[in-house]
Amino acid sequence: MRLLIALLLLATPAFANDTGGWPQWRGPNLNNVAAPNQTPVTLWDEKTNILWKAPIAGFGRSSPIIVGDRVLLTTADESKQTQTVLCFDRATGREKWSTLVNRGNLQTKVHKNNSNATSTLAFDGTRLIATFISKDQVQLTSLTIDGKINWQKHVGDYKPRMYQFGYGPTPAIHNNTILVTSEFEDGWMGAFDINNGTQLWRIDRPANTSYSSPVVGKIAGRDQLLLSGDDKLTSFDPATGRELWSAAGIAKATCGTAVWEGDVVFASGGFPKRETLAVKADGSGTVLWRNDQGCYEQSILVHQGHVYAFTDRGFAHCWRATDGKEMWSQRLGGPVSASPVLANGHIYAANEKGTMFVFKADPKAFDLVATNQLGEEGFSTISIVDSRIYLRTASGKGASRQEMLYCIGRK
Repeated sequence: MRLLIALLLLATPAFANDTGGWPQWRGPNLNNVAAPNQTPVTLWDEKTNILWKAPIAGFGRSSPIIVGDRVLLTTADESKQTQTVLCFDRATGREKWSTLVNRGNLQTKVHKNNSNATSTLAFDGTRLIATFISKDQVQLTSLTIDGKINWQKHVGDYKPRMYQFGYGPTPAIHNNTILVTSEFEDGWMGAFDINNGTQLWRIDRPANTSYSSPVVGKIAGRDQLLLSGDDKLTSFDPATGRELWSAAGIAKATCGTAVWEGDVVFASGGFPKRETLAVKADGSGTVLWRNDQGCYEQSILVHQGHVYAFTDRGFAHCWRATDGKEMWSQRLGGPVSASPVLANGHIYAANEKGTMFVFKADPKAFDLVATNQLGEEGFSTISIVDSRIYLRTASGKGASRQEMLYCIGRK
């Protein structure tokens, strides 16, 4: 019996600090802040602090999610016209399964910074939800944690005319509801039953093409569904889609996800204008402050009364959350697509060339801890669980391009 127990312990990876994994876009608390007690490394290269690396077939921009002993992400192969969900073993990087969810009818007009597999997976504790564009429609797919398809539905159009740059939003899961945006000239936002994909509500979002992911938080005493774009930051009731409040500003098109601290919501945008905005979320829509700095593709961070951003121009900024006072600004180099992540008092922020800057989340002064390089691309946001960093990157161009998934940590 003792031998059997010992063998079972050896066969099961020990993830001592795992407090729920990284089950969705922006992590366990929807703010790109790792769970407490995480102590990830700050320095790495191809020979230092690499626990494993695994090749990823195809092309994608989605970020990895972490569920138990699995690392999951999406990919697409335009030559084969396929879209796939991949699962890797968290301890070894070995591919556990690969599920083809769509073949044919991929988008043909996609921005070079985008892909046909950009939406990050979401996990509700029981099932995975994947979002792809197929036949000019948003396709929702529910899968088991073992990669079996539960159900699959086309839930609404995605047919942008002015800006055909491809799709980007990740779905939000709230209670038993999947919240999806599809913003273009005749766009919409809708809610769907997670058990079968049945539509629960839908509202029009017809004004402009935009790419931000919806997010739901308990703010100012109630659940609020937040979404930026169309020259405003808006809060909705996630149960009905009814607008609660809005504040003019930011930009016509945004890609970043709104964040909040206390009863204040922060968002940023960069096309065609640049602006970062702080709004009181008590229903009044009162703008507390705004500035002319913009994060178009990436999201911002808020931590202990301060807002941190890695802007389109390649500058790191820290602003006081109450009034927007700039605490410091430092040029790091851009452009930027991946969103910064905070763990153990450090911010991990990558530019599009795959250079990862690690600096302290300190409002007193900018303090660079390390500069790291893996691969040649930095479009996907990292995930951090059990003090390990999971990073998707790529090297090479054209036919020689190869994506890799890295697990970075102490050996």
